[in-house]
This record gives sequence, structure tokens and C-alpha cells, in this order.
Amino acid sequence: SGRIYPVNPSRDSVLGLRAYPSMSSIPGTVNYVICCLPASKVPDLLAECPAKGAKVVHLVAGRLSETGRQEAKNLELEILKAARRFNVRLIGPNCLGVYYPGEGIAHSYNLPKEPGTIGAVCQSGGVSTLLVRYGESRGLHFSKVISYGNALDLDESDFLYYLAHDDETEMVAAYFEGVKDGRKFLRILGDAARVKPVITVKGGRGVAGARAVASHTAAIAGSDAIWNAALKKAGVISARDLSELVDLLVVFSLLPPIIGDRVGLLSAGGGLSVMSADACEEAGLVVPPLPDDIKEQLREKAPEIWDWVGNPIDCSAIAAGVSMRFTGIAQEMMRMMARSIHFDLLIAEFSDDNPFQEEVWRSVASDQIEALISLSRNSRKPLIAVVSNGIAGCGRFPHQRWDLLAEQRARLIAARIPTYTTVAEAAKAASKFIRYWRVRAKAQLSSSN
Repeated sequence: SGRIYPVNPSRDSVLGLRAYPSMSSIPGTVNYVICCLPASKVPDLLAECPAKGAKVVHLVAGRLSETGRQEAKNLELEILKAARRFNVRLIGPNCLGVYYPGEGIAHSYNLPKEPGTIGAVCQSGGVSTLLVRYGESRGLHFSKVISYGNALDLDESDFLYYLAHDDETEMVAAYFEGVKDGRKFLRILGDAARVKPVITVKGGRGVAGARAVASHTAAIAGSDAIWNAALKKAGVISARDLSELVDLLVVFSLLPPIIGDRVGLLSAGGGLSVMSADACEEAGLVVPPLPDDIKEQLREKAPEIWDWVGNPIDCSAIAAGVSMRFTGIAQEMMRMMARSIHFDLLIAEFSDDNPFQEEVWRSVASDQIEALISLSRNSRKPLIAVVSNGIAGCGRFPHQRWDLLAEQRARLIAARIPTYTTVAEAAKAASKFIRYWRVRAKAQLSSSN
């Protein structure tokens, strides 16, 4: 949103913008410098910063301390000394820097321009970009995302502190490979987790991963057991990988706090309902039977099935019992669960199985999605949707209707309903979400007493 000054001594313009031969030749002040020079040229650039008022320089260049070579380590120290001498703070080196959609700053092409409320700090530039892209596909947007690489100057603790106190950021996501100052990091991490949800992925948990960390960002990975204990003590939510990180961000972004763990399930078939119930219980959730008051309501509305359907709701069993009225009965059962005090959360699953003719299946699927969206809008009961994933025309199933599933998933995401591809993923994210808010509620109760 501000002025952009390309600096290139060999060109008069860059992408339609006037280019300048040096930073010193730029008119006026410079707030932020993105340095794409070879690392050996960085000290000279830093010497130009005071005259332009530049206080922050992002260093893209890599092949420094992460190589393990002594001459590269010496060059990093020379760069740091120059930054200190000229009163400049450094982001990097060996990183993509800052994505700040609110100010029109991006570190990769075609990232979303819409800002959100998730802040992220990532030691890896690739992880930071994928986090934004995967997040957007699930309905998430970010306030700021910072890739910081080797952390020569500003480090993970500095960026955590910033995001914890940033009014545009409501929760923090993080990918760490190592830390520069363990005591400082744990103190700031704990402070951040007390004011906002903090969800982290720790890279380099195993032997091979730790070796990769050293050659990636020159970090020392540390013991996985020590990390886990420290994160738990700080009140931080841990994710095993990028996919689980996004799964957790979805539920933390789109659902209100939940402390109850009783789940009402809608499943698309008998076998699926069994596996869905198993997945929920394995994740630590409770799948209670239908309470008597709901069964009594069903006796009036669906006498054919009232005494043998339960939770999970098996849509195929309802279909066999009441023919094409089954969509309305299944939807009404979900509404009953939403009104019931015996359930804290609803999970509705849609299968890619399609026993009906094309036009019938599309109509049924559309009705189910619309009913879910209506339920989400008109009920205070938290709701999660599960729509299986696939690629249109893949494999030997060109008529599997992945295109329709993609359309339905997009409708759910647009309606701000947390949407997953398996019940296991949804249950695991929901369980960690509930445990987090239970701990917070217990801590608040203790402090008030």
C-alpha cells in the first residue's frame, strides 16, 4: 500500500516501476528493505541504511551458517556486527520474510489479499507459504505471517512476543526447528499462550529430521520429549505436521469455545457410522446413545425406525426404513440433537458413495448441505462437516462425482462451517480444541477463587 522502490544498477525499470541504481539514490525515507543481494554484499547495503532511515532489513540470501562452513559462519557474524553498528534489525537470513496482506506485502505470488486474524511465525519459508495456501482452501486468512530462517538477529521469541501483543492477531500458529535462547523462548511462549491460543509444529523430532534441521536453518533441534513437556507446561497446543496445524486452526477459528465432549454423529452408511464412532472415541470424545426424549419425538415422526436408530445416525438404515423421506428424517434428527442438552457438538459426514441416479443424488446431497448450513445459522450448537476428498475424473471412477463433493465442500466453507475430509481428522482436532478450553476454564476458575 506504500511506495515501492526497486534497486537495480543495470535496469531503468522493474515491472513498470522506476528502478534506482542504489538505495542512496532513492528520494525520501525507506521503511522496510527486502535484500536479494548475495550475502557478501549485505554489509555494504547495511551501511546505506542510516541515511535512508531504514530500520529493518529482510535478508533473502542463504548458504550461510546452515551449510556448516566456517567461512559462512564468519560472514554471518560480519553481517550481524554491521547491523549493530548501523542500528538496523534483521529478519533472516535464509528466509522469505513477511506476508502482511493488510499492508499489501507478500513473500510469494498469488497469496490472498484478504487479511484475517491468524498470525504465524515459521522458521521455514516454504512452510509459511503452504500454511497460507492450505489455510485459504479451508476458509482461513492471516493477519501476518513471518518467515525468519536462520534468526541471526530477530528470532522466534521476538516474533512470538509481537504477535501476542498484536491487536490484529487473535491466535498464533508456529513452525519451529530450534530456538536461540531457551529460557527467553519459554517465558515468551507461556506469556503468549495465556492471552491467545498458540498452536505449534516442531520440526526435527527424529534423528533424520534433526539432521535436516541443521542443514536447513542451522538450528539445534533439541529433544522431542523436552519440547513436548515444555509446550504442555506453557499451555501450547501441539500439532504433528502442517496438515494437523491447519486442521486445528480451522476449529479454533470457526467454533466458539467448547468444554463438553459429547458428540452427535450423522453418517452416510452403516460401516461408516461404526468407523466414525470408533474415530471419535479414539480421539477422546464421547458418542452417547440417543436420549429417551429424542426417541419419543421419533416415535411420532418416524414410527418405522424410532426404536432401533441411534447415535451415530445411519442414513442408509433410515433410507431402508422410510424410503425417500429419509433426508427429512435425518435432518430432523440433527435438529433434535442440536436442541438437546445431551450433546455438545455435532459432526455430519457425507460419503462419496452414490447409489442413486445422478439427478437424485445431486438433489439429495444439495438438500443435506443446505440443511446443515441452515442448522449452523439457526442453532447455537457447534457443528463440523466431513466431506470426503478426491480429484475429478481420477482413477477408474470417472463418475464418482468428485466435482459435486468439491462444490458442496466449497459451500460449507463459504458458510464458515469447519469442514474436514475424514471423521478421524475432525475428531482429533475437536478433541484438542475441547481439552484446550477445558484447561482454560479450569485455570480461570482457580484464579477467581
